[in-house]
Amino acid sequence: MLEELSIEGLGVIERASAQFHPGFTALTGETGAGKTMIVTSLHLLSGARADASRVRSGDAKATVEGRFRLATATADDPIDPVVGEILEAAGADVDEDGSLIAIRSVGADGRSRAHLGGRSVPVGVMGRLTNQLLTIHGQNDQLRLMKPEHQRAALDTFAGSAVSSAADTYRNARNEWIGILDDLDARRTDERELAQEADRLRFGVDEIAAVDPQPGEDVELAATIHRLTDLESIRTAGAQSHAIVAGDEGSVVDGLGQVRSLLEAAGDESLRGLLPRVGEALTVITDVGEELSSFLSDLPADAEELDKLLTRQADLKALVRKYAPDIDGVIAWRDAAAARLAEIDDPQHSIEELEAAAAAARDRVTEAAAKLRRRRRTAAKSMSTKVSAELGGLAMGDAALAVEVALEPAADTDRLAIEIEGTRAHAGTAGADRVEFSLLAHKGATPLPIARSASGGELSRLMLAMEVVLAAPTSGSVMVFDEVDAGVGGRAAVEIGRRLARLARAHQVIVVTHLPQVAAFADNHLVIGKNAAKGRNRPHASTVRTLDRDERVAELARMLAGLGDSDTGRAHAEELLATAETERASAAAD
Repeated sequence: MLEELSIEGLGVIERASAQFHPGFTALTGETGAGKTMIVTSLHLLSGARADASRVRSGDAKATVEGRFRLATATADDPIDPVVGEILEAAGADVDEDGSLIAIRSVGADGRSRAHLGGRSVPVGVMGRLTNQLLTIHGQNDQLRLMKPEHQRAALDTFAGSAVSSAADTYRNARNEWIGILDDLDARRTDERELAQEADRLRFGVDEIAAVDPQPGEDVELAATIHRLTDLESIRTAGAQSHAIVAGDEGSVVDGLGQVRSLLEAAGDESLRGLLPRVGEALTVITDVGEELSSFLSDLPADAEELDKLLTRQADLKALVRKYAPDIDGVIAWRDAAAARLAEIDDPQHSIEELEAAAAAARDRVTEAAAKLRRRRRTAAKSMSTKVSAELGGLAMGDAALAVEVALEPAADTDRLAIEIEGTRAHAGTAGADRVEFSLLAHKGATPLPIARSASGGELSRLMLAMEVVLAAPTSGSVMVFDEVDAGVGGRAAVEIGRRLARLARAHQVIVVTHLPQVAAFADNHLVIGKNAAKGRNRPHASTVRTLDRDERVAELARMLAGLGDSDTGRAHAEELLATAETERASAAAD
């Protein structure tokens, strides 16, 4: 519930605060006193757009602070899980008594700030939380009630989990269908581009395959070519070195062999101790000789071999220029291109299979939409009955509400068209249904859409009747009504007061009203009054104060006919208040 509201520099309110209590609170005051600023302040706490023109003339900013009682955080009175999740994500702190402070400021320059539980938060975060706690209704809501999407939302709220679970299933099926349709459209649109891409990739893969490069081949080939550019000098150096090491005449190998024989024949142990080292040297020299021999045998006999290597190098360089910085990169490009070709040619993603998948997904959407439609039609009958009963109690005679659940027609080119009950319908975000509220003026009358048939007063009473019905299963929220009784008077005003009092049994109800019949049923009564301006260029200031019973009588007398202090006015007000108090007490006893 909302416990306290403080306002500074907003509209005509210089500085004011008010405490709120459970039950039904009425806010009254003379025209221009600033009653709507109370609702405006709550809209700001609900994340509404900041409007610099609302800042009081001469002030740097407007500030609204609200204290909400969430819960005692005990097992018997836990914090709502959605509220708790928002608070945890924002790092906001809840006081030990279970209250939370929300602050919104709007500068004269249009800049806006929000604080929640002592933490600075985005305005949207504050709005998400306070919208879980506050429901604000004004004359704009009456206009929204005439729109089909809002009528459908009201029906879904009334139906509760029966519709919400079916709606979730429908949305999931629809999202899956749209995803497949998007893939199919992309596949059809890109078919030519994919074919061209496949041709380019296939050409590259074939070109690389024709050369068949090996990892690191370009580096090895460059070294070989560098060596062969001076073939004859290399051959001469290699041959002479081989002749010295292992030639037929006076080679190093022969010399070391003779040294080993002499040392083995010597009788001196010191000389024989050199034999291992001579053996190692002989092994090394022998290996060098073999490598020189292999090197000489691998050298091309003439320059033709060099020409072949240069031709191979040119082929490799042609690939490097087109595909990657080196041959290893060329091989990687070939592998990636082959994988992409396999993806493009994958039969699992063919247009035919996507079309089959889209048809199956459409069938699932159709089934889910039909189930959602059946549940809405069932709820529509119950809602019509209950709201019509409330209208009877709101002095609307035999008027009744008819709730029609029709199919939303699909255009010929609609990609989200489905068929339900033999009719083509559009699968919208909330189903294939179009919900329309109609008003029957009396029994046997032709139902007419409320957008064309309901007056302002009838819309007010219809919205209140719906709120009473919709609020029945829940409790604990704060419901704010801004002149919901506009265009209403007489007995209908009394009935509105009764309904608001009944609604306040389960909710905290705050009502801005100009009707004494409504205010009389309130448990608490706040009045917004004017103070004289402090300066020539300053607007008047408004105050908010709670009335005791005697002051309530005077205020009701003023509201009845401007007869504030007259005996007749007070007598009428006293009678009205006493009647309302008696009815409230009787209702509470029941």
